[in-house]
Amino acid sequence: MTHKVTLKPSGQEFEVRPEETVLSAALRSGLSLPHSCRGGSCLSCRARITDGRVTYPRGLPAALTAEEAAQGWSLLCQAHADSDLTIEAAPREIPGNIRVRRLPCRVDRLERLCEDVMGVFLRLPGFEPFEFLAGQYVDILLADGRRRSFSMANPPRDSNLLELHVRRIPGGRFTRYVFDRLKERALLRIEGPLGHFYWREESSRPVIMVAGGTGYAPIKAMLRHVYADHRYRDIRLYWGVRTLADLYDPGIGDQRDWSGFQFTPVLSDARAEDHWSGRAGLVHRAVLEDHGDLSAFDVYVAGPPAMVEAARVDFRAAGLPAERLFFDSFDYASDSEDSPRGV
Repeated sequence: MTHKVTLKPSGQEFEVRPEETVLSAALRSGLSLPHSCRGGSCLSCRARITDGRVTYPRGLPAALTAEEAAQGWSLLCQAHADSDLTIEAAPREIPGNIRVRRLPCRVDRLERLCEDVMGVFLRLPGFEPFEFLAGQYVDILLADGRRRSFSMANPPRDSNLLELHVRRIPGGRFTRYVFDRLKERALLRIEGPLGHFYWREESSRPVIMVAGGTGYAPIKAMLRHVYADHRYRDIRLYWGVRTLADLYDPGIGDQRDWSGFQFTPVLSDARAEDHWSGRAGLVHRAVLEDHGDLSAFDVYVAGPPAMVEAARVDFRAAGLPAERLFFDSFDYASDSEDSPRGV
């Protein structure tokens, strides 16, 4: 049976089906509750339940302690309603006329970006523009009800051809399908745009961007959006990967007409054959080595939960105000109905 959820203090209501999480039900109902990784790792969807009960079919998320759960705290991306609920949570407004939609699409082309990252380009129907903000993501809807989430690497001006970066995950059924069986002209369904990680147009502060792995995808969308008209913006991108071969868009550093742009690749596990003499180690530590005081910056971070959490803690200690940190925490996809983000 379905259960009713009431949000406080707004009084907004929606229904949760037995097979879906509280977060996915809210998104389906057009209520954009705070969230990021959708894998129970980043705590973005943490909210307090003041009335009712939830269950966790896969067990209590590692990021939530039993004591916190007993106090009413829940991770909405993992919680299933066991009764009607009242939750202290406020939907975030997305600027502009952004509407979440379900659309058919066709695989326009597949491009192997590196050994374990595939560029998937999806052609959307041309009857109505697909409006989104640079940095948001879409869900690919699978036939069995599961979904897989991927950030769009294209800017909004190129909305009829979505660019997704799909990393091959060991044991991942969907990514194995993408690498081994997906063909051009195949039909898929998507839902979106989704997410609160997007370029803030209103700020004129200098920007630091930090990407880990395929967390580069939404960062690429933002950069292409910002510099589309050759506008000046002081942006410094740090992209962390394991080896030189994982730096699947090395040409990003050759944008001579992007005034104010600087690029620093950081390798965490460089091989001897890489002959690497550049920056090494943790990507967020490279930022701190160059910028001990972050109080004047806006910072965008996208990548694995551990990287994002480390950046949140250390950047705050370096003077970054919490409201100037925008992040998207990617997690490995599972076979659950409401899958995490894929990195």
